[in-house]
Amino acid sequence: MAKALVIVESPAKAKTIGKYLGRGYIVKASMGHVRDLPKSQMGVDIEKGFEPKYITIRGKGNILKELREASKKVKQVFLAADPDREGEAIAWHLTNILELDPSAPCRVVFNEITKNAVREAFAHPRPINMDLVNAQQARRILDRLVGYKISPLLWKKVKKGLSAGRVQSVAVKLIIDREKEIRNFVPEEYWTVTAHLLADGTPFEARFYGYGAEKAELKNEDEVKALLARLEGKPFVVREVTERQRRRHPVPPFTTSTLQQEAARKLGFRATKTMMLAQQLYEGVELGAEGAVGLITYMRTDSTRVSTVAQEEARTYIAQTFGKDYLPEAPRTFAKQEKAQDAHEAIRPTSVFREPERVKPYLTRDQYRLYKLIWERFVASQMASAVLDTMTVDIDAGGATFRATGSVVRFPGFMKLYVEGTDDEKNEEDRILPPMRPGQTLAVASIEPKQHFTQPPPRYTEARLVKTMEELGIGRPSTYAPTLETIQKRGYVTLENKRFVPTELGEAVNALMEEFFPEIVDVQFTAKMEEALDRIEEGRVPWTRVLEEFYEWFSKQLEEAEEKMERVELADEVSDETCAKCGRPLVYKMGRFGRFLACSGFPECRFTKPIVKSTGARCPQCGGELVERRSKRGRIFYGCARYPECEFVSWDRPVARPCPTCGGLLVEKGGKKKERLVACTQCDFQAEEDPSGAAEGAANEGPPSEAETTHVGGEAT
Repeated sequence: MAKALVIVESPAKAKTIGKYLGRGYIVKASMGHVRDLPKSQMGVDIEKGFEPKYITIRGKGNILKELREASKKVKQVFLAADPDREGEAIAWHLTNILELDPSAPCRVVFNEITKNAVREAFAHPRPINMDLVNAQQARRILDRLVGYKISPLLWKKVKKGLSAGRVQSVAVKLIIDREKEIRNFVPEEYWTVTAHLLADGTPFEARFYGYGAEKAELKNEDEVKALLARLEGKPFVVREVTERQRRRHPVPPFTTSTLQQEAARKLGFRATKTMMLAQQLYEGVELGAEGAVGLITYMRTDSTRVSTVAQEEARTYIAQTFGKDYLPEAPRTFAKQEKAQDAHEAIRPTSVFREPERVKPYLTRDQYRLYKLIWERFVASQMASAVLDTMTVDIDAGGATFRATGSVVRFPGFMKLYVEGTDDEKNEEDRILPPMRPGQTLAVASIEPKQHFTQPPPRYTEARLVKTMEELGIGRPSTYAPTLETIQKRGYVTLENKRFVPTELGEAVNALMEEFFPEIVDVQFTAKMEEALDRIEEGRVPWTRVLEEFYEWFSKQLEEAEEKMERVELADEVSDETCAKCGRPLVYKMGRFGRFLACSGFPECRFTKPIVKSTGARCPQCGGELVERRSKRGRIFYGCARYPECEFVSWDRPVARPCPTCGGLLVEKGGKKKERLVACTQCDFQAEEDPSGAAEGAANEGPPSEAETTHVGGEAT
């Protein structure tokens, strides 16, 4: 008879932990949450101190029956859900369902799923932390109050299917405020003047800086003409050469936010995809004879803290692999961010000796790419600083100053392994200037004036929005990805060229929220609510008090909104296409799975048409056009436009030309860095090519099944 039952969230995690604990333990999965507030009603008794009404989640009956039976056959039950508020709440719900004592030592937590960490955790179980549970309950009830009180108003005044939420409403407002900035932006003219010079025959560039030591801007063509006249016939003479050494330090290991940002920049991953892959790496991957191993530490964290053991392991690896020159004198530590809870370590590999190339055969392509990013970032964070030689040259020409700057890497340090990406377009290439000395006269090849106009602030990418939300204290690591997903599903924003653009619907809902619920969309108010939840977690304030203070003013605003909010009529956007059945114009509609075209004569005419993106390739089965579609889970795949007559589908993006060997269909298989692999589906032909903006595919999967796709009016939804 096993001595204990261990309950975790997922089968993968159960398998990994079971290997470390041995035969004396039964490890089973709850498959996530087992209880929640009901979907069909508020589920919160406001009059009874915001008492929640929890019910068993539909479909969990058999799982709970199995857990109850297993719990009766053992001496002790351990609850090993994830080490955060969410995991604590899952564990607490399980104590209620299995009739366990939450004050008994039944809870085990670990930041990484490795043999030592797991065994250490089971050697020191603790009671359920009710402060963590209450913080989670308060968040859940706050979100339920906002969602279930405001959403019905939006249904009546705008359209059905809408929702409001504490965090999502602020995220939408940020996107809309940025769009307003862009619309109201007035471009300003400015000019640059670049001198193409030669020092002892070596060419380089210098840009106009100002007059004398004073910086000046060239605002119009007249100022440029005056400068060019001033330069006429004047020699370009080196006035000052400044050389110095600059150190560039490595960035900290990943937090949830920075991981999502960097995966978006370097890998093109959406936030939800990043977190899905990170969860898989955390819970455990089969590494051949080694068995299931958790490859990274817990991936929901706002801390850059790293354990001493991990630091020393990294230092040993760096010294052995790169040499002692790449090792700083002492282990690196990073300052705690102002609003960080610092509950867990930063995201890092559980062992730096599991190099990405070593585990690559056991990972999917995308798992490998994310693991490599995490591994390189962590190892680089413990490496020596880079040393750069910089050179600044000021050049005089008739009283006008031109400046040239350059740098060269003297010692690469951490840059030998990893350099952080950026949202902004920057030239990362080092520019080496030729040797120059004060008083040296330079040859002039040409002088190039250019007109420019200032640009509006850029729209938010996922990475930039996550960064902004973190800086403002909106949401927490576990909320970023679901928030971005929700605002798109609701049709409030769309992604165009990987940047968020608000829809007319999003702007209409935001206007109502700003008018009747200004606090809900106020950045500072939302950040203060997050701080209140943190105080609950720390045991400094009762969770019901936070809810009472919130509902006191919220209920008054609800009454006013119900009385004064007027109906909003949204006109459908008319397309250039006409209905195939009745000839009336087709209009854009927002459905459960995104935008589609529908007849403007609805309900008399119910014709609909999907919005498809052509690939330019032909179907290998019937010769029809292959178009981009989306599965129920939102994954991109490719299918024949003649569906349902032709059911050809593929996860791999088709190439708009036939195979040069057999004339078959070519598809993109993904490649490394700046290369992509193109392969034939009918013969052995394959070749590497330059990238052409290929859409991110679902690697390592078979074709989508009927269970994964639903076709409505010819649209794969």
